[in-house]
Amino acid sequence: MLDVRLVREQTEMVERALAARGGTVSLREVLAADADRRALLQEAEELKAQRNRASEAIGQAKRRGETPEAELARMREVSERIRALDARVKEADARLQALALELPNLPHASVPVGVTAEDNVEVRRWGTLRRFGFEPRQHFELGEALGLLDFDRASKIAKSRFVVLWGAAARLSRALAQFMLDLHTREHGFTEVWVPHLVNAETVTGVGLLPKFEEQLFKTIEPEAGRALYLIPTAEVSVTALHGGEILAESALPKRYCAFTPCYRREAGTYGQDTKGMIRHHQFDKVELVKVTTPAQSYDELESLVRAAETVLQRLELPYRVVALCTGDMGFQSAKTYDLEVWLPGQARYREISSCSNCEAFQARRLELKYRPAGGGKVEYCHTLNGSGLAVGRTLIAVFENYQEVDGSVTIPEALRPYMGGLDRIAAGG
Repeated sequence: MLDVRLVREQTEMVERALAARGGTVSLREVLAADADRRALLQEAEELKAQRNRASEAIGQAKRRGETPEAELARMREVSERIRALDARVKEADARLQALALELPNLPHASVPVGVTAEDNVEVRRWGTLRRFGFEPRQHFELGEALGLLDFDRASKIAKSRFVVLWGAAARLSRALAQFMLDLHTREHGFTEVWVPHLVNAETVTGVGLLPKFEEQLFKTIEPEAGRALYLIPTAEVSVTALHGGEILAESALPKRYCAFTPCYRREAGTYGQDTKGMIRHHQFDKVELVKVTTPAQSYDELESLVRAAETVLQRLELPYRVVALCTGDMGFQSAKTYDLEVWLPGQARYREISSCSNCEAFQARRLELKYRPAGGGKVEYCHTLNGSGLAVGRTLIAVFENYQEVDGSVTIPEALRPYMGGLDRIAAGG
């Protein structure tokens, strides 16, 4: 959430920054709601000050043995007026909050200006694209031929955009997750956490997904309380909210967490996109990386977050590129985002496998997540960062396509063989 004072004091700058994300942006409603709230608040505070002065005068009069009936009657009217104003201030707060929650984050000055993914800027590439002596197949063709990826049975027991992994594919998925967790905890200083997969509306609002993206979420309703609980679309939701409402010591920052969870997304608005295979599913596994930092640390920590995700691809020897997203292609919460895109020879294109973002104070302001500076002074909002380290299903796809052989088998990357019991190849019947 944006600082309303910033919107009020630097309106033109905020409008320009938001317009860079695409379309025309007007802050008129937000400013009007803010002005109404401040006017009501000022009137209420003036009446409260008046009441306090009158109460002192009434007390002095009573001590002199006087009974100031007229003043007492007037103060009763003032108290009624204050109660009414307090109720209106509460309503104005709610309206201003609702409008502010609809505003996306401001892009950082270093973010390239653009409208679509075509305007994203490639930062670097890593790895050499393999030259095949045959026409490489896509992962779903390989997986179905090996009897390891089963989309039909998944559709039967659930619906489309689900998959059943059989045998070696299920084991490979588990191996990938374990490999990623070990790498991030042992080499990159992340603390592993296990978090709820169902979270309340306050948590989802706190990280910026409600009210804007409710159609993308699966949710369930508790019969007893009638309260909604949302299935997490990423562990970012649960992990980022861990310290919501807390004031952390600056000396304790940055905090670096990783979590392995299933993720659930309705993929609303993607009808007809990636209908074959595992690219865009309703349920998938992911190792998520989350950081909580001071503002001074956050952009250095963003770069190290990207490097941590890159290390996974490098150890698996999967070619990839790093792309800086333009203003029009960034997520709602992000101030700056890098995407890692892995090469898929079956599609002959790079596809996103990780998105690493600095949300600055956007989520922290919603979550009331603050820190106390080491040198003293008032508490400040933290910065929060998140990134995939990596999406397990898409990494499995990349392994299948990059390590496929002419006979349809798949070679296991050396880094994963200790996690596969020494298995070096997946063949039919695996």
